[in-house]
Amino acid sequence: MLQAHGVTHPGHVRKVNEDCVAFDLDLGLFIVADGMGGHNAGEVASALATESVMSFVRRTQEGDDVTWPYGIDRALSFHANRLMTAIRLANRRVFRTAENRDELSGMGTTIVAGLVDGDMLVFAGVGDSRIYSLADGALTQLTTDDSWIATLRGTPAEVPPGVKHPMRHVLTSVVGAREQLDLQVLERRLRADEILLFCSDGLHGELSDEQIAEVLATSPDPEAAATRLVAAVLEGRAPDNVTALVVRQRA
Repeated sequence: MLQAHGVTHPGHVRKVNEDCVAFDLDLGLFIVADGMGGHNAGEVASALATESVMSFVRRTQEGDDVTWPYGIDRALSFHANRLMTAIRLANRRVFRTAENRDELSGMGTTIVAGLVDGDMLVFAGVGDSRIYSLADGALTQLTTDDSWIATLRGTPAEVPPGVKHPMRHVLTSVVGAREQLDLQVLERRLRADEILLFCSDGLHGELSDEQIAEVLATSPDPEAAATRLVAAVLEGRAPDNVTALVVRQRA
């Protein structure tokens, strides 16, 4: 049985919350997006992307006569194809909306999304929002950041964990930047009582892995965990919007 709860807050500096969080337990779909762009365009981008992903997954769940504009990758499962297509459609929608409206030009958004069917998780990420897993007491980052910092891993210029490098917010891929989006969708089996965290960089950029793991491990349910995580960020500087979506797989 799945349980989930999401919390989002603008933080102490930003006037507008450009993060977006959504989930549907019946669909098994979980999304966090972190928008960017001037004149509140980031708020539009994250909402458009989230709604677009939710819409495609819902329509394919309900058996509607749905067009799959990118075809089917037969090396992937049905659910992996659903999520990949949903995010690519979201990318196209954000890109074309930005192209056609001057006030939204240049907008984009990160996104992390997961689709759970039974004990299988299909997931993907674009940008630097993240999905974490807590299982058997160990916290694991499931997604890989699309960031300048991430490209340096394994090289002599690698930035050590915990160091707040001035280039840490430079992204190499976001939803809406280009009409075509390179995307990797992964699958893994969920363990009994595994906990998932979907979050924006306003959370993982302010809390250590140890802090995140402690809150997830000691909270009685997803609502308490998400609330405590956001509250922990707000106890500090909270310079960015902050979002936590916690999902628990109950045995």
